[in-house]
Amino acid sequence: MKLTINKFIFSITLATALIAIFSFKAPTPAKKIKLGFISLTDCAPLVVAKELGLFAKYGVDVELEKEASWAVVRDKILNGEIDGAHCLFSMPFSVYTGIGGKAGQEMKIAMVLNNNGQAITLSKDFCGLAGYKEINKVAAAVKNVQSRKEVTFAMTFPGGTHDIWLRNWMAAAGINQKSVGIITIPPPQMVANMRVDNMEGYSVGEPWNGVAAAQNVGFTHIASQDIWKHHPEKALVVNSAFATNNKEDLKKVMKAIIDACKWLDVMSNRSKAASWLTKPNYVNAPLQVIEARLKGSSDLGCELGVQKYKDDYMTFYNNGYVNTPRKSHAIWFMAQYVRFGYLKNDPDYKGIAEKLILDDLYAEVAKEMGVPVQPDMQPFKTTYDVAFDPNNVSAYLKTTKR
Repeated sequence: MKLTINKFIFSITLATALIAIFSFKAPTPAKKIKLGFISLTDCAPLVVAKELGLFAKYGVDVELEKEASWAVVRDKILNGEIDGAHCLFSMPFSVYTGIGGKAGQEMKIAMVLNNNGQAITLSKDFCGLAGYKEINKVAAAVKNVQSRKEVTFAMTFPGGTHDIWLRNWMAAAGINQKSVGIITIPPPQMVANMRVDNMEGYSVGEPWNGVAAAQNVGFTHIASQDIWKHHPEKALVVNSAFATNNKEDLKKVMKAIIDACKWLDVMSNRSKAASWLTKPNYVNAPLQVIEARLKGSSDLGCELGVQKYKDDYMTFYNNGYVNTPRKSHAIWFMAQYVRFGYLKNDPDYKGIAEKLILDDLYAEVAKEMGVPVQPDMQPFKTTYDVAFDPNNVSAYLKTTKR
């Protein structure tokens, strides 16, 4: 009898254990989040967040993926191969309006990653014709060079920030855009293309302006912060489905990146950041060039000396000024599309800005982190242009230079 009871108890115990084993569900692994980037110094917030373990600190598993061009970044965000990327601030508006992609495709801006830190490099053909910020000499210099050869300029994506800095500079200098060639080249390929004489100038982010000067291929003629001080440059741009379905993960990613931006704005940290960025899997450019320009010191090349920026070098946080994505900035870029002939008619400026900028999500994250949210929709002025009121684009377009 005792043996039978023991067998019964054993059977029940075994059955319970088997039920437990087969009904056990392993915890769902955290979603791996893929973020793309281009080999530019301003991918630093993503790199720092990864290298310092800030993504892990907030409980997200992030993989960084180096991309070949902005067109590849666009395609991978739209088809979901990557969840988001370090991206040109204006790219979502270029794509949505049909300039840089199929019209109506949505890429969402979660936050801004940096201000400043791009430049226009001219080839050695221009040495002695137009020096640092000598915009008044550029038109004559172009004609001088055109007497010997065709003049072509390069940017990195139609309607992207580098494209718009180039066109603003040409308008300020009095260069008719139709009188020169304008081509698209990925950032890391700029120096090599200038070396083989494919173009006489280009607009791109660092370190590729500094590399051209260091290699005596060209010289830095003007920095983007000279065109518009504290302008928005790169943004964290995400896939629309990811923003909708993984909101909490996206907020964690944003918090990690904001922490990285704060860390980067401590100047004593920038040497360490440069030591990461120089690696082949990130920017893969000379450490000295990355570090110098990251610290605001630019050896211009062409025997023009060194330019040291005091407060308008590349910034990533700037006491909270940098990271707020502003609709007014989106409207300005779309106004440039009309100004420079990319669009024949005015787009729905405010509607598109509201659709593509996740300002409510950013405000949520900023509040939780105690980061000040910057005011929006206020008039502002860039260096060589008339004042811009985002609430009255038509008045701006009537008075601005083409």
